[in-house]
Amino acid sequence: MKTNLVRAKLKRGEFTLGTWLTIPDPLTARLMARVGFDWLTVELEHAPVTIEVAAQSCALIAGAGVVPLVRVPWNTGENIKRVLDTGAWGVVVPLVNSRADAEAAVAAARYAPAGARTIGGQLHAANFDTAPATYYERANDEILVVVMIEQAPAIAALDEILSVPGIDVAFIGPNDLHHSLGYRPMFESQEPAFVAAVRRLLEACKRHGVAPGIHVADAAAAQRRRAGGFQFIAVASELGLMLGKAREVLDLMGSAATGEVAKY
Repeated sequence: MKTNLVRAKLKRGEFTLGTWLTIPDPLTARLMARVGFDWLTVELEHAPVTIEVAAQSCALIAGAGVVPLVRVPWNTGENIKRVLDTGAWGVVVPLVNSRADAEAAVAAARYAPAGARTIGGQLHAANFDTAPATYYERANDEILVVVMIEQAPAIAALDEILSVPGIDVAFIGPNDLHHSLGYRPMFESQEPAFVAAVRRLLEACKRHGVAPGIHVADAAAAQRRRAGGFQFIAVASELGLMLGKAREVLDLMGSAATGEVAKY
């Protein structure tokens, strides 16, 4: 059975880099898996991606030696079970604001005795290049569980959330966190409440042995956040990277349209 190298690197305190996949086409996943990212997250929360596209994308990503993750649309057992059973090597769970939310995410992602995930499927084992029986025995050691910290209540409950066994990464969603704190949505700022929230997450992750993660807009921001202690960093999305590069070319040619290009 293949090893989830991202989970292994995080457990060793190492850095990993990935991006989001928002275009509903497995060909995009196939090509992005050849670029060099450690992991790619298929986006089911805010993009028109179906479970079938997610399954095909995860197979292509895993086949290229990259770790396939899926952000589920909501923290429910159905959502988490479906993406894991169709081949994801881990889940990114939005809106984890309490210990109960964290416990629910872990329970859905891990088999007994660590959780309550039910047995079934074929694609999960195929993506790990093993037999189903072996997958059931070892999946708890390989599946990555990422909980999103993106609202003010989650910051207040960080110690309760991160003390739940089975959480690998606490991942800041900066746009939603800014919005929850009363600011306009954005990736970066020096707003005092946001800066304090980021610091509190880094400190709590260190106390509980959980890898800190964050979403950033570009490579410069990724370098800053890595230097600041973050281990699990998402840079923009494939769509944001594509539009950003196109805008860069057009800016140089003096032909760019007015308005801001979406980074995610």
